[in-house]
Amino acid sequence: MGLHGRDNVVVSEMKLERMLSMKGGKGEASYANNSQAQARHAQSMFHLLEETLNEVQLESPAEEAPFVVADLGCSSGSNTLYLIDVIIKHMTKRYEALGFDPPEFSAFFSDLPSNDFNTLFQLLPPLTIDGGSMEECLAADGHRSYFAAGVPGSFYRRLFPTRSIDVFHSAFSLHWLSQVPESVTDKRSKAYNNGRVFIHGADQSTAMAYKKQFQTDLAGFLKSRSRELKKGGSMFLVCLGRTSVDPTDQGGAGLLFGTHFQDAWDDLVQEELVDGDKRDSFNIPVYAPSLEDFREVVEADGSFAVNKLEVFRGGSPLVVNQPDDAAEVSRALANSCRSVCGVLVDAHIGDQLSDELFMRLESRATVHAKELLEQLQFFHIVASLSFS
Repeated sequence: MGLHGRDNVVVSEMKLERMLSMKGGKGEASYANNSQAQARHAQSMFHLLEETLNEVQLESPAEEAPFVVADLGCSSGSNTLYLIDVIIKHMTKRYEALGFDPPEFSAFFSDLPSNDFNTLFQLLPPLTIDGGSMEECLAADGHRSYFAAGVPGSFYRRLFPTRSIDVFHSAFSLHWLSQVPESVTDKRSKAYNNGRVFIHGADQSTAMAYKKQFQTDLAGFLKSRSRELKKGGSMFLVCLGRTSVDPTDQGGAGLLFGTHFQDAWDDLVQEELVDGDKRDSFNIPVYAPSLEDFREVVEADGSFAVNKLEVFRGGSPLVVNQPDDAAEVSRALANSCRSVCGVLVDAHIGDQLSDELFMRLESRATVHAKELLEQLQFFHIVASLSFS
Protein backbone atom coordinates (compact mmCIF):
# COMPACT_ATOMS: atom_id res chain seq x y z
CA MET A 1 0.00 0.00 0.00
CA GLY A 2 1.35 3.45 -0.89
CA LEU A 3 2.00 6.04 1.76
CA HIS A 4 -0.79 8.19 0.42
CA GLY A 5 -3.44 5.47 0.40
CA ARG A 6 -6.80 6.11 2.04
CA ASP A 7 -6.37 3.57 4.81
CA ASN A 8 -5.11 4.85 8.12
CA VAL A 9 -1.67 3.65 9.09
CA VAL A 10 -0.42 3.76 12.66
CA VAL A 11 3.07 5.27 12.52
CA SER A 12 4.30 3.25 15.50
CA GLU A 13 3.66 0.03 13.59
CA MET A 14 5.94 1.06 10.75
CA LYS A 15 9.63 1.64 10.74
CA LEU A 16 9.95 5.42 10.82
CA GLU A 17 12.95 5.28 8.55
CA ARG A 18 10.96 3.46 5.86
CA MET A 19 8.50 6.33 5.64
CA LEU A 20 9.91 9.58 7.00
CA SER A 21 10.75 12.05 4.28
CA MET A 22 10.23 15.64 3.39
CA LYS A 23 7.24 15.99 1.07
CA GLY A 24 8.42 14.97 -2.40
CA GLY A 25 7.50 16.13 -5.87
CA LYS A 26 7.15 19.75 -6.94
CA GLY A 27 3.68 20.66 -5.61
CA GLU A 28 2.72 23.67 -3.49
CA ALA A 29 3.46 21.89 -0.19
CA SER A 30 6.55 20.01 -1.48
CA TYR A 31 9.91 20.43 0.22
CA ALA A 32 11.41 21.50 -3.11
CA ASN A 33 9.09 24.54 -3.06
CA ASN A 34 9.27 25.20 0.68
CA SER A 35 12.97 25.14 1.47
CA GLN A 36 13.93 28.73 0.62
CA ALA A 37 14.35 29.53 4.32
CA GLN A 38 16.76 26.62 4.72
CA ALA A 39 18.70 27.95 1.73
CA ARG A 40 18.96 31.41 3.32
CA HIS A 41 19.98 29.98 6.68
CA ALA A 42 22.62 27.78 5.00
CA GLN A 43 24.04 30.72 3.04
CA SER A 44 24.35 32.77 6.22
CA MET A 45 26.59 30.01 7.60
CA PHE A 46 28.84 29.55 4.55
CA HIS A 47 31.72 31.33 6.30
CA LEU A 48 31.55 28.69 9.04
CA LEU A 49 31.40 25.90 6.44
CA GLU A 50 34.49 27.32 4.72
CA GLU A 51 36.36 27.38 8.04
CA THR A 52 35.57 23.66 8.36
CA LEU A 53 36.75 22.97 4.80
CA ASN A 54 40.01 24.73 5.64
CA GLU A 55 40.55 22.12 8.37
CA VAL A 56 40.67 19.31 5.78
CA GLN A 57 44.26 18.11 5.39
CA LEU A 58 45.33 18.10 1.72
CA GLU A 59 48.06 16.12 0.09
CA SER A 60 49.11 15.96 -3.54
CA PRO A 61 46.17 14.00 -4.97
CA ALA A 62 46.92 10.48 -6.09
CA GLU A 63 45.84 10.02 -9.69
CA GLU A 64 43.24 7.39 -8.86
CA ALA A 65 41.85 8.82 -5.59
CA PRO A 66 38.87 11.19 -5.85
CA PHE A 67 37.98 13.78 -3.21
CA VAL A 68 34.73 12.51 -1.70
CA VAL A 69 31.95 14.64 -0.21
CA ALA A 70 28.78 13.27 1.41
CA ASP A 71 25.64 15.27 2.21
CA LEU A 72 23.62 13.46 4.87
CA GLY A 73 19.91 14.23 4.94
CA CYS A 74 20.06 15.73 1.45
CA SER A 75 16.26 15.75 0.91
CA SER A 76 14.82 16.41 -2.55
CA GLY A 77 15.31 20.09 -3.35
CA SER A 78 18.08 22.07 -5.02
CA ASN A 79 19.75 23.19 -1.75
CA THR A 80 21.96 20.10 -1.58
CA LEU A 81 23.20 20.63 -5.16
CA TYR A 82 24.11 24.25 -4.46
CA LEU A 83 25.88 23.20 -1.29
CA ILE A 84 27.97 20.52 -3.03
CA ASP A 85 29.01 23.12 -5.64
CA VAL A 86 30.15 25.48 -2.88
CA ILE A 87 32.22 22.75 -1.22
CA ILE A 88 33.87 21.57 -4.45
CA LYS A 89 34.71 25.08 -5.65
CA HIS A 90 36.26 25.91 -2.28
CA MET A 91 38.34 22.72 -2.21
CA THR A 92 39.46 23.26 -5.81
CA LYS A 93 40.79 26.71 -4.85
CA ARG A 94 42.62 25.17 -1.89
CA TYR A 95 44.32 22.57 -4.12
CA GLU A 96 45.31 25.24 -6.63
CA ALA A 97 46.69 27.51 -3.91
CA LEU A 98 49.01 24.65 -2.92
CA GLY A 99 50.11 24.20 -6.53
CA PHE A 100 48.27 20.88 -6.94
CA ASP A 101 46.06 19.84 -9.81
CA PRO A 102 42.62 19.26 -8.28
CA PRO A 103 41.56 15.61 -8.12
CA GLU A 104 38.31 14.25 -9.48
CA PHE A 105 35.38 14.86 -7.14
CA SER A 106 32.67 12.48 -6.05
CA ALA A 107 29.49 13.49 -4.21
CA PHE A 108 27.16 11.18 -2.32
CA PHE A 109 23.60 12.33 -1.67
CA SER A 110 22.22 10.37 1.27
CA ASP A 111 18.81 10.25 2.90
CA LEU A 112 16.23 7.73 4.07
CA PRO A 113 14.92 5.27 1.43
CA SER A 114 11.56 7.09 1.34
CA ASN A 115 13.24 10.33 0.19
CA ASP A 116 12.19 11.54 -3.27
CA PHE A 117 15.54 10.84 -4.94
CA ASN A 118 13.86 10.98 -8.36
CA THR A 119 13.05 14.69 -8.01
CA LEU A 120 16.58 15.35 -6.74
CA PHE A 121 18.27 13.50 -9.59
CA GLN A 122 16.12 15.30 -12.17
CA LEU A 123 17.60 18.55 -10.83
CA LEU A 124 21.18 17.32 -11.30
CA PRO A 125 22.93 19.29 -14.05
CA PRO A 126 24.81 17.31 -16.72
CA LEU A 127 28.33 16.09 -16.00
CA THR A 128 31.10 17.80 -17.96
CA ILE A 129 34.33 16.10 -17.04
CA ASP A 130 35.07 14.02 -20.15
CA GLY A 131 37.61 15.76 -22.34
CA GLY A 132 37.73 18.92 -20.27
CA SER A 133 39.80 20.12 -17.35
CA MET A 134 38.37 20.49 -13.85
CA GLU A 135 38.76 24.26 -14.21
CA GLU A 136 36.62 24.27 -17.37
CA CYS A 137 33.97 22.22 -15.59
CA LEU A 138 33.85 24.59 -12.65
CA ALA A 139 33.58 27.58 -14.94
CA ALA A 140 30.72 26.08 -16.95
CA ASP A 141 27.42 27.34 -15.56
CA GLY A 142 24.63 24.82 -15.47
CA HIS A 143 27.03 21.88 -15.36
CA ARG A 144 28.55 19.83 -12.59
CA SER A 145 32.14 18.84 -12.05
CA TYR A 146 31.60 15.78 -9.88
CA PHE A 147 30.38 12.22 -10.08
CA ALA A 148 27.09 11.79 -8.22
CA ALA A 149 25.42 8.88 -6.45
CA GLY A 150 22.52 8.40 -4.06
CA VAL A 151 22.93 6.47 -0.81
CA PRO A 152 19.67 5.40 0.86
CA GLY A 153 19.77 4.60 4.57
CA SER A 154 19.70 5.99 8.09
CA PHE A 155 22.70 8.14 9.03
CA TYR A 156 22.41 6.81 12.57
CA ARG A 157 24.12 3.68 11.21
CA ARG A 158 26.98 2.95 8.79
CA LEU A 159 26.50 4.16 5.22
CA PHE A 160 30.00 4.09 3.67
CA PRO A 161 33.18 1.97 3.66
CA THR A 162 35.84 2.64 6.28
CA ARG A 163 37.99 5.78 5.70
CA SER A 164 36.28 6.66 2.42
CA ILE A 165 34.88 10.20 2.94
CA ASP A 166 36.84 13.49 3.02
CA VAL A 167 34.01 15.83 4.03
CA PHE A 168 30.70 15.09 5.70
CA HIS A 169 28.01 17.75 5.58
CA SER A 170 24.61 17.57 7.25
CA ALA A 171 22.21 20.50 7.59
CA PHE A 172 18.75 20.65 9.18
CA SER A 173 18.50 16.88 9.66
CA LEU A 174 20.02 15.72 12.96
CA HIS A 175 17.07 17.06 14.97
CA TRP A 176 14.93 14.31 13.37
CA LEU A 177 14.96 11.33 15.73
CA SER A 178 15.26 7.75 14.51
CA GLN A 179 11.98 7.02 16.30
CA VAL A 180 9.46 8.46 18.72
CA PRO A 181 10.50 7.06 22.13
CA GLU A 182 8.15 4.18 22.95
CA SER A 183 7.42 5.52 26.43
CA VAL A 184 5.94 8.70 24.92
CA THR A 185 3.01 6.78 23.38
CA ASP A 186 2.61 4.28 26.24
CA LYS A 187 -0.34 5.23 28.49
CA ARG A 188 1.23 3.39 31.43
CA SER A 189 4.43 5.45 31.23
CA LYS A 190 5.18 8.67 33.11
CA ALA A 191 6.53 9.98 29.81
CA TYR A 192 3.17 9.49 28.04
CA ASN A 193 2.57 12.67 26.02
CA ASN A 194 -1.11 12.97 26.86
CA GLY A 195 -3.05 15.37 24.63
CA ARG A 196 0.01 16.61 22.74
CA VAL A 197 1.66 15.92 19.38
CA PHE A 198 5.04 17.48 20.32
CA ILE A 199 7.13 17.95 23.47
CA HIS A 200 6.89 21.75 23.54
CA GLY A 201 5.17 22.52 26.85
CA ALA A 202 4.99 18.83 27.78
CA ASP A 203 6.01 17.19 31.07
CA GLN A 204 9.72 16.98 31.93
CA SER A 205 9.61 13.17 31.81
CA THR A 206 8.35 13.33 28.20
CA ALA A 207 11.05 15.80 27.22
CA MET A 208 13.74 13.70 28.91
CA ALA A 209 12.65 10.65 26.89
CA TYR A 210 13.14 12.74 23.73
CA LYS A 211 16.50 14.03 24.95
CA LYS A 212 17.69 10.48 25.66
CA GLN A 213 16.59 9.37 22.18
CA PHE A 214 18.37 12.34 20.58
CA GLN A 215 21.60 11.64 22.44
CA THR A 216 21.44 7.90 21.63
CA ASP A 217 20.89 8.73 17.96
CA LEU A 218 23.69 11.32 17.83
CA ALA A 219 26.05 8.84 19.48
CA GLY A 220 25.24 6.32 16.74
CA PHE A 221 25.81 9.00 14.10
CA LEU A 222 29.24 9.96 15.48
CA LYS A 223 30.32 6.34 15.94
CA SER A 224 29.49 5.57 12.29
CA ARG A 225 31.16 8.71 10.93
CA SER A 226 34.29 8.03 13.01
CA ARG A 227 34.75 4.85 10.95
CA GLU A 228 33.90 6.37 7.57
CA LEU A 229 35.75 9.70 7.70
CA LYS A 230 39.30 9.80 6.32
CA LYS A 231 41.92 10.68 8.92
CA GLY A 232 42.44 14.20 7.56
CA GLY A 233 38.76 14.82 6.92
CA SER A 234 36.23 17.15 8.57
CA MET A 235 32.51 17.32 9.34
CA PHE A 236 30.15 20.29 9.27
CA LEU A 237 26.87 19.65 11.07
CA VAL A 238 23.86 21.94 11.50
CA CYS A 239 20.62 21.09 13.28
CA LEU A 240 17.77 22.92 14.95
CA GLY A 241 18.79 24.01 18.43
CA ARG A 242 17.41 25.94 21.36
CA THR A 243 18.74 28.61 23.69
CA SER A 244 16.72 27.53 26.74
CA VAL A 245 18.13 24.99 29.20
CA ASP A 246 14.58 23.61 29.56
CA PRO A 247 13.97 20.84 26.98
CA THR A 248 10.19 21.47 27.11
CA ASP A 249 10.88 24.89 25.59
CA GLN A 250 11.71 23.89 22.02
CA GLY A 251 12.05 27.45 20.70
CA GLY A 252 11.21 27.87 17.00
CA ALA A 253 10.42 24.16 16.61
CA GLY A 254 7.99 24.54 19.51
CA LEU A 255 6.18 27.40 17.79
CA LEU A 256 6.06 25.46 14.51
CA PHE A 257 4.82 22.14 15.93
CA GLY A 258 3.53 22.94 19.42
CA THR A 259 1.10 25.87 19.12
CA HIS A 260 -1.24 26.35 16.13
CA PHE A 261 -0.39 22.87 14.77
CA GLN A 262 -1.36 21.43 18.16
CA ASP A 263 -4.56 23.51 18.18
CA ALA A 264 -5.46 22.22 14.71
CA TRP A 265 -5.24 18.62 16.01
CA ASP A 266 -7.40 19.58 18.97
CA ASP A 267 -9.96 21.06 16.53
CA LEU A 268 -10.21 17.69 14.76
CA VAL A 269 -10.72 15.93 18.11
CA GLN A 270 -13.39 18.40 19.28
CA GLU A 271 -15.21 18.06 15.96
CA GLU A 272 -15.02 14.25 16.41
CA LEU A 273 -13.19 13.80 13.12
CA VAL A 274 -10.29 12.18 15.01
CA ASP A 275 -10.50 10.57 18.44
CA GLY A 276 -8.19 11.63 21.28
CA ASP A 277 -6.24 8.38 21.31
CA LYS A 278 -5.51 8.77 17.60
CA ARG A 279 -4.10 12.25 18.23
CA ASP A 280 -2.14 11.10 21.28
CA SER A 281 -0.49 8.27 19.31
CA PHE A 282 0.95 10.86 16.89
CA ASN A 283 4.15 12.64 17.95
CA ILE A 284 6.54 14.72 15.86
CA PRO A 285 9.95 12.93 16.08
CA VAL A 286 11.97 16.16 16.41
CA TYR A 287 14.19 17.33 19.26
CA ALA A 288 15.94 20.71 19.26
CA PRO A 289 18.98 20.18 21.51
CA SER A 290 20.77 22.72 23.65
CA LEU A 291 24.48 23.28 23.09
CA GLU A 292 25.15 21.20 26.21
CA ASP A 293 22.95 18.31 24.99
CA PHE A 294 25.07 18.19 21.83
CA ARG A 295 28.44 18.71 23.53
CA GLU A 296 27.85 15.87 26.02
CA VAL A 297 27.54 13.34 23.18
CA VAL A 298 30.59 14.61 21.26
CA GLU A 299 32.72 14.46 24.42
CA ALA A 300 31.43 11.02 25.42
CA ASP A 301 32.25 9.68 21.93
CA GLY A 302 35.77 11.05 22.19
CA SER A 303 36.74 10.51 18.54
CA PHE A 304 36.46 14.13 17.43
CA ALA A 305 38.10 17.43 18.23
CA VAL A 306 35.67 20.34 18.29
CA ASN A 307 36.81 23.10 15.93
CA LYS A 308 33.59 25.01 16.56
CA LEU A 309 30.38 24.36 18.47
CA GLU A 310 27.97 27.25 18.81
CA VAL A 311 24.37 28.40 18.60
CA PHE A 312 23.65 30.38 15.44
CA ARG A 313 20.57 32.52 14.88
CA GLY A 314 19.05 31.30 11.64
CA GLY A 315 15.98 33.53 11.40
CA SER A 316 12.42 32.81 10.35
CA PRO A 317 11.40 29.65 8.45
CA LEU A 318 8.70 31.68 6.70
CA VAL A 319 9.55 33.25 3.34
CA VAL A 320 6.84 35.69 2.23
CA ASN A 321 6.65 38.45 -0.37
CA GLN A 322 3.99 40.46 1.50
CA PRO A 323 4.62 40.39 5.27
CA ASP A 324 1.42 42.38 5.85
CA ASP A 325 -0.70 39.82 4.01
CA ALA A 326 -2.01 37.54 6.78
CA ALA A 327 -3.30 35.02 4.24
CA GLU A 328 0.15 34.65 2.65
CA VAL A 329 1.84 34.31 6.04
CA SER A 330 -0.62 31.64 7.22
CA ARG A 331 -0.32 29.74 3.92
CA ALA A 332 3.48 29.87 4.23
CA LEU A 333 3.26 28.41 7.75
CA ALA A 334 0.90 25.63 6.68
CA ASN A 335 3.01 24.75 3.63
CA SER A 336 6.25 24.90 5.64
CA CYS A 337 4.81 22.60 8.28
CA ARG A 338 3.29 20.24 5.73
CA SER A 339 6.48 20.04 3.67
CA VAL A 340 8.40 18.58 6.63
CA CYS A 341 5.78 16.53 8.52
CA GLY A 342 2.93 16.08 6.03
CA VAL A 343 4.06 12.61 5.02
CA LEU A 344 3.80 11.45 8.65
CA VAL A 345 0.38 13.08 9.10
CA ASP A 346 -0.92 11.53 5.86
CA ALA A 347 0.21 8.10 7.02
CA HIS A 348 -1.41 8.52 10.44
CA ILE A 349 -4.86 9.88 9.58
CA GLY A 350 -5.09 9.60 5.78
CA ASP A 351 -5.06 12.24 3.05
CA GLN A 352 -8.54 13.71 3.57
CA LEU A 353 -8.16 14.34 7.31
CA SER A 354 -4.63 15.59 6.67
CA ASP A 355 -6.11 18.21 4.31
CA GLU A 356 -8.58 19.18 7.05
CA LEU A 357 -5.78 19.48 9.61
CA PHE A 358 -3.61 21.79 7.53
CA MET A 359 -6.64 23.89 6.50
CA ARG A 360 -7.31 24.48 10.20
CA LEU A 361 -3.66 25.26 10.82
CA GLU A 362 -3.77 27.86 8.04
CA SER A 363 -7.00 29.33 9.38
CA ARG A 364 -5.64 29.64 12.94
CA ALA A 365 -2.35 31.11 11.74
CA THR A 366 -4.17 33.87 9.83
CA VAL A 367 -5.28 35.42 13.12
CA HIS A 368 -1.71 35.34 14.48
CA ALA A 369 0.21 36.25 11.30
CA LYS A 370 1.97 39.33 12.70
CA GLU A 371 3.24 37.62 15.85
CA LEU A 372 4.26 34.53 13.86
CA LEU A 373 6.55 36.62 11.66
CA GLU A 374 8.04 38.31 14.74
CA GLN A 375 8.33 35.33 17.09
CA LEU A 376 8.93 32.30 14.85
CA GLN A 377 12.74 32.34 14.82
CA PHE A 378 15.01 29.33 14.44
CA PHE A 379 18.30 28.85 16.21
CA HIS A 380 20.75 26.24 14.98
CA ILE A 381 23.50 24.20 16.59
CA VAL A 382 26.57 24.47 14.35
CA ALA A 383 29.34 21.93 14.85
CA SER A 384 32.67 21.68 13.04
CA LEU A 385 34.48 18.44 13.93
CA SER A 386 37.72 16.73 12.88
CA PHE A 387 39.65 13.82 14.32
CA SER A 388 41.33 14.62 17.65
